Amino acid sequence: MSRQHATPLLIHADGAIPLPPLSLGAGAEQVSEAEVQALIHAHPACLPIAEIDPVFANPVAICTELNTSAGPIDNLLVTPGGLPVLVECKLWRNPEGRREVVGQILDYAKELSRWSSADLQREVSRRCNGASLLESVRAAGHAVDEIAFNDALTLNLRRGRFLLLIVGDGIREGVEAIAEYLQAHAGLHFTLGLVEMPIYVMPDGGRLVVPRVLARTQTIIRQVVAVPDGMAVIEDNRTDTAADPETAAISSERQVFWADFLSGLSLDDPEQSIPAPYKLGYIAFTLPAPGGSAWLTVYRDVRAGEVGVSLSSNRNSAGETAMLSIADDWDEVRRELGGSVTLTERQGRPFINDGSRFGPLDQPANRERAFAWLRPRVNEFVNVLRPRVRAAVANLSGN
Repeated sequence: MSRQHATPLLIHADGAIPLPPLSLGAGAEQVSEAEVQALIHAHPACLPIAEIDPVFANPVAICTELNTSAGPIDNLLVTPGGLPVLVECKLWRNPEGRREVVGQILDYAKELSRWSSADLQREVSRRCNGASLLESVRAAGHAVDEIAFNDALTLNLRRGRFLLLIVGDGIREGVEAIAEYLQAHAGLHFTLGLVEMPIYVMPDGGRLVVPRVLARTQTIIRQVVAVPDGMAVIEDNRTDTAADPETAAISSERQVFWADFLSGLSLDDPEQSIPAPYKLGYIAFTLPAPGGSAWLTVYRDVRAGEVGVSLSSNRNSAGETAMLSIADDWDEVRRELGGSVTLTERQGRPFINDGSRFGPLDQPANRERAFAWLRPRVNEFVNVLRPRVRAAVANLSGN
């Protein structure tokens, strides 16, 4: 069911007055993103943080537009216990923008996880004309010990223990899509919240702010590797890759191959997350199934000079149920996918795959021919299979 909000009424002795809303934008009857930033900085209590994760309640506003190599963070807040809160204020009027803003705030978190408290305080000082982060916390009425605060801040930064808030107008992002974005940021321990910040005009010209929590996902991210059937992951505990230069060279070549492939990839579906270029013989595009239990495996076989794409899932999962449902509709799915797609059985489960051979992939001409075939093929698989996986999971949840 879509989320609906009623217009607030101001009731007085002569009747009731509906309050008109302001939208985010640059027009005369709109509120700009910069104004929302300033509102949050001046009145951090307007953020419904206690409803999202009480551990981060009552943070102190530190600064706006904090510079990082991943871009400027709209609002930085820190709790007296040294927990950072990052806020991104954005318009949510198109799907591409929604995907980009979720990815952006996760990039901020990943960048800050490389910092120490000294790094953060240095950048705060630069942004605030020499003002200290610790002084700002103390000025807000919190008596904190400098050493304990800095140690806690450094630990939380290194662990990626953040509250990430996206504040916008009319956010309508599917929870399953957000889960896909989180898969790419393994190792961080954070809470993500989506907040809608409607602002209404009062009869006297004042403004009424009514924040709403649209979604919250308290998440401890684990490293998840999608392994196609018939393959295995071998754990390598060596820390010095230079000890095996041949293996390191192969891994580097694989990463370059996938980076080149992804650089020219164009997908019609704006909510499909894009994987990182793995140092493996394949990459995985996560599909909207709980726990990342269904994905598209995009692979290459160097010996055969082959590239291809297949539907994969974890056993005994919602993703496998979706895959079985797709196999049941194979005649229709095959017509939609076209090409040389096949449905076979592998290890007692359906295996949907399409591949093509182009000769040695270390030759530039063969590689470009392979990319020219594989990129639109992946796009077709996403267009056809992603909505079917989502529908199958929704039906399963309904039952």
